[in-house]
Amino acid sequence: MLTGIKAAIGRQLARYLQKQTGRYVAFSVIPHASLCAALQPGDVLLVEGDRRISSAIKYLTRSTWSHAAFFAGGEAGRELIEADLQEGVRAVPLSTYDHLNTRICRPVGLSGPDLARVIAYMRDSLGKSYDLRNVLDLLRYLLPEPPVPHRWRRRMLALGSGDPTRAICSTLIAQAFQSVRYPILPEIRADASGAATREILHIRHYSLFTPRDFDISPYFRIVKPTIEDGFDYRQLEWTHDDPVASPAGGLSGPGRQPADLSPPSRPS
Repeated sequence: MLTGIKAAIGRQLARYLQKQTGRYVAFSVIPHASLCAALQPGDVLLVEGDRRISSAIKYLTRSTWSHAAFFAGGEAGRELIEADLQEGVRAVPLSTYDHLNTRICRPVGLSGPDLARVIAYMRDSLGKSYDLRNVLDLLRYLLPEPPVPHRWRRRMLALGSGDPTRAICSTLIAQAFQSVRYPILPEIRADASGAATREILHIRHYSLFTPRDFDISPYFRIVKPTIEDGFDYRQLEWTHDDPVASPAGGLSGPGRQPADLSPPSRPS
């Protein structure tokens, strides 16, 4: 009886946390065609979410990014695999995040066989659902900015051992890369042996990883679709001809507008 009540409360909390806030501002959305052309299987797509839970995760991680999805290719090459709080591990089309700010993080030097294993790990996880009875794991996200000191915020994300923790802390993707011992942000400990001191990489527990870690990892390359195929600022189309630069470096004059930063179309 008590278990059923906890699960019902957990589902209600999950639905509440997954609702959009209505205050989201998209400042640098990558055009869908450019995102499609740039993504490669194995890439991690970071997302600045627009849901209630996103605000808390961004605050606790001190980061723009609140969600991570794995690009597996799939049908027509457009499949993202992600862990969703309500629906569990699922595959979604790339268009799901067309309206949000995103960033591509690409593992560097991952071998073909290991890439295949990482993709297989993610695909084998499809359909897994999350037990939402651990209500305490969800309550931490009800406050967009919980009054927690900086040094404790990351640990607050890793508190608890229930499925809600594993569903939202990028842990599935971290587990997939750790299955082939590909580093994200390992601990580095000095080991004195003889006259030489060498560094040993220690893989952190997967429950401690957040979307931000793929962004700052020294082993993932940041891929920006707008400049991957060549970028020439002289091809930008400004709202007005011959804009006059102000002393502060901006544009002066009435009605000045920023440039359209979409990549220039290629001649057919």
